[in-house]
Amino acid sequence: MAQWCQLQQLDSKFLEQVHQLYDDSFPMEIRQYLAQWLENQDWEHAASNVSFATVLFHDLLSQLDDQFSRFLIENNFLLQHNIRKSKRNLQMEVGSIQNTVIGMLDKQKELDAKVKAVKNSVIDVEQDIKTLEDMQDEYDFKCKTLQNREHESNSTSQEEYKKEQMNLKKMFLSLDLKRKEVVNKIVLLLNATEHTQSALINEELVEWKRRQQTACIGGPPNACLDQLQNWFTIVAESLQQVRQQLKKLEELEQKFTYDPDPITKNKQVLQDRTHSLFKQLIQSSFVVERQPCMPTHPQRPLVLKTGVQFTVKLRLLVKLQELNYNLKVKALFDKDVTEKNSVKGFRKFNILGTSTKVMNMEESTNGSLAAEFRHLQLKEQKNAGSRTNEGPLIVTEELHSLSFETQLCQPGLVIDLETTSLPIVVISNVSQLPSGWASILWFNMLSTDPKNLSFFLNPPYAKWSKLSEVLSWQFSSVTKRGLNADQLSMLGEKLLGPTSGGSHDGLIPWTRFCKENINDKNFPFWLWIEGILELIKKHLLCLWNDGCIMGFISKEKERALLKDQSPGTFLLRFSESSREGAITFTWVEGSQIEPQFHSVEPYTKKELSAVTFPDIIRNYKVMAAENIPENPLRFLYPDIPKDNAFGKYYSRPKEAPEPMDLDGPKGHGYIKTELISVSEVHPSRLQSPENLLPMSPEEFDEVSRMVGPAEIDTVVCIVIQPFAGGLSHNLLFSFFSLSNA
Repeated sequence: MAQWCQLQQLDSKFLEQVHQLYDDSFPMEIRQYLAQWLENQDWEHAASNVSFATVLFHDLLSQLDDQFSRFLIENNFLLQHNIRKSKRNLQMEVGSIQNTVIGMLDKQKELDAKVKAVKNSVIDVEQDIKTLEDMQDEYDFKCKTLQNREHESNSTSQEEYKKEQMNLKKMFLSLDLKRKEVVNKIVLLLNATEHTQSALINEELVEWKRRQQTACIGGPPNACLDQLQNWFTIVAESLQQVRQQLKKLEELEQKFTYDPDPITKNKQVLQDRTHSLFKQLIQSSFVVERQPCMPTHPQRPLVLKTGVQFTVKLRLLVKLQELNYNLKVKALFDKDVTEKNSVKGFRKFNILGTSTKVMNMEESTNGSLAAEFRHLQLKEQKNAGSRTNEGPLIVTEELHSLSFETQLCQPGLVIDLETTSLPIVVISNVSQLPSGWASILWFNMLSTDPKNLSFFLNPPYAKWSKLSEVLSWQFSSVTKRGLNADQLSMLGEKLLGPTSGGSHDGLIPWTRFCKENINDKNFPFWLWIEGILELIKKHLLCLWNDGCIMGFISKEKERALLKDQSPGTFLLRFSESSREGAITFTWVEGSQIEPQFHSVEPYTKKELSAVTFPDIIRNYKVMAAENIPENPLRFLYPDIPKDNAFGKYYSRPKEAPEPMDLDGPKGHGYIKTELISVSEVHPSRLQSPENLLPMSPEEFDEVSRMVGPAEIDTVVCIVIQPFAGGLSHNLLFSFFSLSNA
């Protein structure tokens, strides 16, 4: 139990993170009561071995049964109930996970077995063809030998001649039977290949492409293509071997044939079918491994700005050595968009840069057959057909496509290959990036057809259950923390209304998400979220990752959480009235009648660029003209001392200033200052003795050390008036007038 004991000795801010690790899926009670057993198990081995993990899981259930028995003896009804509930939840959750994982593993094993079966069948047919060739050679030799003897007079008796003829007939029947067997095996082999290939193309590849879409919009990282490439390559090699085997059968047919010859009867059908399967496999294996993306915005793929270079990577999942440096790929923009199928006002672009690349195995670190375009860019065509304002779609709703073409040429085989990127939004100004990204989110969340470029002419509604997941991805993809259920509930209410409670079945239209102003604000929901994301990335990343920012919470819920807390308890939330993103804090103040709540004017990137938010919290003051300023912030909700939560992010203490020499070369006559945040509170709010916080001796000594008591004359602070509904603040500096200045 040593580790669990050590955890319980951590500072409160770290303990809060520990609390967040445990929920109904694995309650803290289990960690507490089974600590010694849990710490003695080899969980690393369990993570990589399904069988061992299963054994440990059943051991865990046994441990819970033992603990339940102890509580039964102690007649502890509440803990009996909790343990029983925990066991039931564990069984349900792990059972669901096991079914999913085992199902995936079983499917992978099944497909792996099918691919190996195809490969083994090809080897088997190869051996049969060699046997057939030997049989035919022997038959041919015997025929010619008998014919020669027939011309030799009296060299062979009539009886011996008939006997050899009978042997030849038996050999012919065996030969005919072997030919039928080989042809039949190839038919069965192609049947198995078609079935396996269908699973690869219509299931595995489709699932990978869907996972790629999810990864593009911030979801879990896309699974590696190496396993899929291995399967595709084995099947392709097998089909190539079948093509060679059919040629060999044709050669045998040319040497010797008869009526009805099974080779003659079936060769064309088998050749056509093999060609068709190989063509389908090769064409399906040509994929966009990495979607178009500007290197300047790696987490926002598929939004391209005119005049800015972007990259895109192609891959052929069939990795055959003879294809290395033999496939020349050409990039084309909006290849299938014509005047007939484009919407009115649709813009046109030219693709600039190196638009052709040769696929090779040297550019990729894993040796895959790939081509990476690194220097492409788009330029809008400025002509009579340029975009007007008459079109039904705004710029960021226009979807474009990037296509790639190449051709595979082998003896007796020419196959055209083409693949298309996911739809692209083209912008001309970086200010359009947020709206363009919203379009990419909406499309890839709701559509799987990359050629559906008219998607936004009639965009479908999104279920909140899906949209909430995508919104969380926007945070987890650029930080270490997504959105929890409470945060998502607040966002759901903003989109669906306060009575919805963030209903999973709620339907949200595209216009509500990205185009209509939200509530009484002059900006839509998504641009508000985008502003907050930018604020987090540039100014609040560490605090967000540590879980210090509650962020998305209604004012009603905020007050409900704070009302029973100690005076000075505060929480951090994002402003609902700032388009560019802003953060504020609200604290509770004790009162004999009822608690009072104060919220400071939100801080935007302008203030946070001057002073870090932890320093603002550390130095924040409220004051009245006749009172000494005080910092009302004591505990980060629920009860974490302020300095414990933010201390490691405070600016380092400044070094003590050198003695001033106003007349000497080293002196410049100035005292160092620092920006602080001050709010004015009406004097009546600070009359009670418990609300007055005089300067402590330590604080006075600190000022004395910095300035020197003989030099202090006045301290001047600049404040601004309070605004309705909360406290205003001003970033300011305090300066000391010198008695000898």
